[in-house]
Amino acid sequence: MNFALTDEQRMLADTLARFVAEQYGFATRERIAGSPEGFDRAMWRRFGELGAIGALFAPEDGGYGGTGDEIAVVFEQLGRGLVVEPFLGALVAGRAIALAGATEQRAWLARLIDGEAVAAFAHGEPESRYELARVATTAARTSDGWRVNGIKAVVLCGEAADGFVVSARTSGAVDAEHGISLFWVPRDTPGLALRGYPLIDGGRGAELFLRDAALPDSALIGLRDDGFPTLEAALGLGVLALSAEALGAMETAFAATLEYLRTRRQFGVPIGSFQALQHRMADLAIDLEQTRSAVINAAAGLEGPRLERERALSAAKYTVGQVGTRLSREAVQLHGGIGMTWELPLSHYAKRLVMIDHQLGDEDYHLARYIALGRTPADEIESSTTAAR
Repeated sequence: MNFALTDEQRMLADTLARFVAEQYGFATRERIAGSPEGFDRAMWRRFGELGAIGALFAPEDGGYGGTGDEIAVVFEQLGRGLVVEPFLGALVAGRAIALAGATEQRAWLARLIDGEAVAAFAHGEPESRYELARVATTAARTSDGWRVNGIKAVVLCGEAADGFVVSARTSGAVDAEHGISLFWVPRDTPGLALRGYPLIDGGRGAELFLRDAALPDSALIGLRDDGFPTLEAALGLGVLALSAEALGAMETAFAATLEYLRTRRQFGVPIGSFQALQHRMADLAIDLEQTRSAVINAAAGLEGPRLERERALSAAKYTVGQVGTRLSREAVQLHGGIGMTWELPLSHYAKRLVMIDHQLGDEDYHLARYIALGRTPADEIESSTTAAR
């Protein structure tokens, strides 16, 4: 297996790294994160012009990338700068539309890739925790379309989104995989209401209330009752993206801590000369290498069979959750009291890493899922989810 990036991918990484370093400094990031929308639309368009959004989509969908490597490259650089623009929603919502082969929503993809539109993925619910198939929101057939009722929780950039990909149950039990359908819900849909709030790690989220929301026939994405394979595959891309983002944030926090140990002096010498602190940093360096390997493995696994793909994704998410929490704690402790201050970027990296662990399944959930997938016969899994590939 070749783990090296192509020349084009290295150019993408270098270009995005330089843009984030020069145009998205910490002061700029804090101003954007605290704004009423939680991100900057002008900056979102600039990312579109740079090609950062297009790298998340395949050429047949209007992009120029779309592989696991491109997704990992983009989100690793976003993690280094704690970028709050709606990349995760664009990836998951946009790729769900593409995976389902939806034709009615194709125009939205072009606007999304150009940075002219914002899309959000609304799947999680107040009582669903991390269970992918637990969908209590319902969509009932009417004479002229659909009627949707339910609540979606913690929808990133929901207040500012131009449209939502919403999961709803069209048949079956509340936790059954079969019977889930996906819908495109424009922001101005009658019966749609939002309640926004700031997020602890920057940006904004929203609760999405659907009360007899009226949708036309064309709102259905893909096939009725058969949305779970698309849902799982799209959210799997989100898991990879979050894992790569965590890797970028961890490496930045590690580098900042290392520099602090080299410059902070005590008893007339840099504290980095103390052997006990060197051992702690060496352990973190090993953890970082293991995390990078897990992310690379997850990116490569996207093209494989469903069982291998999902196990690699869960392994990566478990690793970044465990290592990210430990690295955040160690970095703050090694900085001492200053590590907790708002003015120091490190504290914001620590918060983001802790929150990434809770997005799309925490380390406990993904460890249990990894074990469960290993106990499930591969042929049984493959036969039930062929449409996901």
